[in-house]
Amino acid sequence: MKKILFLILLFCPALVFSQPMEGRIRYLVTRHWTKMMSHLDYMSKQSRERASYMWGNRSEWKTYSNLYFNETQTKFELSEEKAEPEDEGGYSWRKELFFIKRDYAKNAQFDGRTLMGKPYLIEDTISAPKWRILNDLKEVAGHICMNAVMVDTLRKQRIVAWFAQDMLHNGGPESFHGLPGMILEIDVNDGAMILTADLIEMKKLTNELDPPAKLKGKKIKQADYEKIVKEQIKQRMIEEQPWYWNIPYI
Repeated sequence: MKKILFLILLFCPALVFSQPMEGRIRYLVTRHWTKMMSHLDYMSKQSRERASYMWGNRSEWKTYSNLYFNETQTKFELSEEKAEPEDEGGYSWRKELFFIKRDYAKNAQFDGRTLMGKPYLIEDTISAPKWRILNDLKEVAGHICMNAVMVDTLRKQRIVAWFAQDMLHNGGPESFHGLPGMILEIDVNDGAMILTADLIEMKKLTNELDPPAKLKGKKIKQADYEKIVKEQIKQRMIEEQPWYWNIPYI
């Protein structure tokens, strides 16, 4: 039945999505510390146990993020909403520079990121991830989605995306995009980190797609930013520490 519905959405998208492509998608972001740690094969058992001790009995951490979009642009940023009552200390890192903006009509990328406490402004052309589209189906936020997979060789991550072809947009959360439908869910390393849409609002936007005012940070290209990330991961490996303590996990 799901495959029949998917074919209907594929060939008759106008029947189900006639309203303007503009609004907000809220993503529930779940980080599973034990699973994240299990992929750090460069760390000894003792180092893993010591790092795990710092998190106590808390194995998961949930937050919200927002993706604002219209027909040609997207902007992804952290949300001030609390996903769980024990979201302690979250607002400290939420105050750091972070946004990911894409203008598909102009093929332009503009990101604001904080790395090792330093702000960076990344301006470049858009480079889409290399996806391999599969044929599994599931429902996410009321939409039948198909999956695709890619591998991040820098962070050693297998990433599965679930995209809705009835939402005719090639955007998605974080830096993930480039599929024939809006990405509504991202699964990194089999549940180590999951971003899943739990609220979709189709509405007219005002200034939500604008970058923050009074931006400060070093201007670099995407390749230069990735070189910094690579060097920091290499250093954390030498020190036998989880690299994602100082570097964005995705």
